[in-house]
Amino acid sequence: MIEKDALVLVVEDEPQMQRFLRASLTSHGFKVLEAGSGAAAVQEATTHNPALVLLDLGLPDIDGIDLTRKLREWTKVPIIVISARGREEDKVEALDAGADDYLTKPFGVNELLARIRVAFRHVEQASGEKPTPLIDIGGLHIDLDKREVLVGGQEVHLTPIEYKLLVLLAKNAGKVLTHRQILKEVWGPAYAGQSHYVRVRMAELRKKIEGDGARPKLFVTEPGVGYRIRAELASREE
Repeated sequence: MIEKDALVLVVEDEPQMQRFLRASLTSHGFKVLEAGSGAAAVQEATTHNPALVLLDLGLPDIDGIDLTRKLREWTKVPIIVISARGREEDKVEALDAGADDYLTKPFGVNELLARIRVAFRHVEQASGEKPTPLIDIGGLHIDLDKREVLVGGQEVHLTPIEYKLLVLLAKNAGKVLTHRQILKEVWGPAYAGQSHYVRVRMAELRKKIEGDGARPKLFVTEPGVGYRIRAELASREE
């Protein structure tokens, strides 16, 4: 749930985009701080401790990816990159640097708000509260205590690697996980360069969970970047 009057730091030097973001956020109950450079962003972040950072990569004094790394040295605040750079390499680098999500300009208000909701949900899940042992996403049901996976009420048998991969994606529903992040969490740091491992296992997982691996509805491929599970299918605790 998005906290009322949450403070969002917008790091953007383009006046037109600043106006769009300010109007979009304030009309939905957010408070907005603005910074037009990396130096100003660091000062605002340290002074005001925002609940979320929207970060453009093309800043006048520092590249946004370097700024992401700098912020990650001392804060876990959710960072959503908003950039005109649409190359796979830029997305992967930003996510690996510590960004939580990546939006390519132009984008609509509804998509922005959906990504913000996902970011806040991840903060709640990491807040130290005891996590629920049950995950429901669409027709997929995961019982973490029993290590049981059901699809449409029918049990699905997964290998240990497939189960770890599924749980990792499910716990981060809506968040793009890069190949490197997945390999590190599922296989271990030594496998960071073996992206074909992920592709092969994801193909098998899709067949078992969705049946038609060629037309997945639950698992989304971000070409050249990684994978995510559709957050809009996940059940929400009120």
